[in-house]
Parts: sequence; structure tokens; C-alpha cells
Amino acid sequence: MFEVLVYLFENYYQTESYPDHLTLSRKLTAAGFENEDISDALDWLKGLANHTENPLPAAFDSRLSHRTFVDPEMSKLSTESRGFLVFLESAGILTPVLRETIIERAMALEGDTVGVDKFKVIALMVLWTRRGSVDTLILDELLPDGEKRQMH
Repeated sequence: MFEVLVYLFENYYQTESYPDHLTLSRKLTAAGFENEDISDALDWLKGLANHTENPLPAAFDSRLSHRTFVDPEMSKLSTESRGFLVFLESAGILTPVLRETIIERAMALEGDTVGVDKFKVIALMVLWTRRGSVDTLILDELLPDGEKRQMH
């Protein structure tokens, strides 16, 4: 699934959008992705698009707060993933709402632990879909290790 998400980012980043799910599914099949991976990725993206809940009050000041992870998050998100999330927020890349969206999308994944490489792809997709652009230095940090790419 994560390979599909990275492929979508690489191929649709410049246009800041992607085709409807049926067209996208056909293009991904033609690109050689497995139907299950395509379905998982598109379902995950649909969940991201539907995630509009803003659990934070409008007057929330993140400079005066501390995010504590609950037990299910501690079990699901690796130590490196949680540390990376704190890094992104402390660097001013994430707002508290984006942070919560990233956590929600990571928790929505099936399986046990979400390692830092998967977590980076989740952060990349959330930033792309919510902001429309990602700073080049941040992009280099978010792409999976060893996969520095040229955006076309």
C-alpha cells in the first residue's frame, strides 16, 4: 500500500490533485500494482479525505501544551515514529490539527506497529492533501530512506 501512496505523490504532486478513484485504480493497475494494495491505498486516502474532525478548540495554543500518547498509540506507533512526529511539530511543520490527523491515519492502519518509514509516508500524504505543497527539505526527510526522487 505504501508503495502506491509514494507513487501517487511522485506522479501527482505537481498537479496537486489526482483523478477519481476509478480512473486512478485503472492507472495503478496499468503501472503494475496489485489490486489489494490499490484498494488499501484508495480506502486509506478516502479515510483521509473524510477525516474532517477537528478535536481542538479554536483558541488552542500549541506552544503552551504537551501532547501525551495514550496506550493504544504507544503500542501502535514506534518510538521513532512518535519522536519524528514531535520533531515535525517542534520544527513548525505541523499544526496540532495536522498532528492529530497524522496520528488518526496511522492508527487506522491494520497490523501491529507503524514504523518510522511508514509513518513518514503518512505524514507526507497528510501534508500534501491538506497543504497542497511540501517544502523541498521536508520532502527529502519524508521520502523513505534511500529514495531521493526527482519530482516531475
